[in-house]
Amino acid sequence: MKEVYIVLTHTGTTLSGIVKYYTKKKYTHVSLGLDSELTELYSFGRLNPYNPYRAGFIHEQIHGGTFARFKNTISAVYSLKVTNEQYEKIYKMIQDMKEEKNKYKFNIIGLFLVSVNKKYKKEDKFYCAEFVKYILETCLNKKLLPEIVKPMDFLELNGIQCIYEGLLANYDYTSNSHEVYKTDIIA
Repeated sequence: MKEVYIVLTHTGTTLSGIVKYYTKKKYTHVSLGLDSELTELYSFGRLNPYNPYRAGFIHEQIHGGTFARFKNTISAVYSLKVTNEQYEKIYKMIQDMKEEKNKYKFNIIGLFLVSVNKKYKKEDKFYCAEFVKYILETCLNKKLLPEIVKPMDFLELNGIQCIYEGLLANYDYTSNSHEVYKTDIIA
């Protein structure tokens, strides 16, 4: 067995504030990690930490990019066990997307329609939760989440386990013994 990581965050940006207002939830963004260090962390979001208008497929860094710019990003890190074969499918799918990252666009219309419980889907366009859902459901070969998906919906996955909650900048994978550890959260 292997593990993938579901990382829920809230940066405090204007867009994340809008999402939080409509969802009434603590976390507004979701990413998919392939390693416990979160060096292989992927999602759909800002391509440049200083430009909210250009977004797409991104390789995120917990100590770089948007998360470094917004140092008080709160987070919850969850692990999800998958088979070795499922992990390899997820890894390959991410690598394929990395190679063709310019063809993928951010689904801004879909993101805003979620607030009124409507779905808008175009091929090769995703918002963060659509992306993680797409990867997991494709590679695990089963429907796991609602059709109109939000970051907090991932907490409903069978077998998901919280391993950290606190400031993302304070995440320390070496403390990861699969018992939740928390750090002070600045709300």
